Amino acid sequence: MEFSLAPLRVSVETSIVATGITFFLGLAAANWRTRTSGRCGPVMDTLFIVPLALPPTVVGYLLLLLLGRSSPLGKALESLGLQVLFSWPATLIAATVVAFPLMYLSARGALEQVNPSFLHAARTLGASEWTAFWKVALPLAWPGVLAGTILAFARALGEFGATLMIAGNIPGKTQTLPIAIFFAAEAGNMRQALAWVLITLGIASAALVAFNTWGRRRRGTLSGTRG
Repeated sequence: MEFSLAPLRVSVETSIVATGITFFLGLAAANWRTRTSGRCGPVMDTLFIVPLALPPTVVGYLLLLLLGRSSPLGKALESLGLQVLFSWPATLIAATVVAFPLMYLSARGALEQVNPSFLHAARTLGASEWTAFWKVALPLAWPGVLAGTILAFARALGEFGATLMIAGNIPGKTQTLPIAIFFAAEAGNMRQALAWVLITLGIASAALVAFNTWGRRRRGTLSGTRG
């Protein structure tokens, strides 16, 4: 059987786009949550984090109910001529949903560590909430935010169950690396499965090494500045 790099392309494209989406959505949700102390806070926390606690197949089934043709959203999309299920957008949705909790948790934890007096000083000097967030809070919380971004990318890259449920296994379209590994192993093609495993491991390891290297350089720079 010819070895195709299509699963690698689909996985990398999906992971990069999903990470970009979760970066902004996770930051927005985390920033809102750090400034919210009402009763709706814990409820929203549950909604934001629950995909991390549920098995991926359960997440996929819920997405199938949400996007299916019998659902209001599915009917609305169909009336617009949009086909979501068993297409690349479904792959992207699955990866984004499962990666979002990691980005949200990391960003929220990092933002909660920012000294409120810095933000208060920025507002006192005339900065808007938007400016205070982007120019004060985010730079201070950036190591945690970056960690969440790397984790979100790795989670999107490794997504399997939800993707298979709503996107299927369409070579060159929705077949990601984890799906390619599963079906190659199921067909007894262990060499091809191993090749995909090594490629996946290499990408994830490279992302983690890049983050750790950046972290060491940043700590060295901060130590030099303080010294």
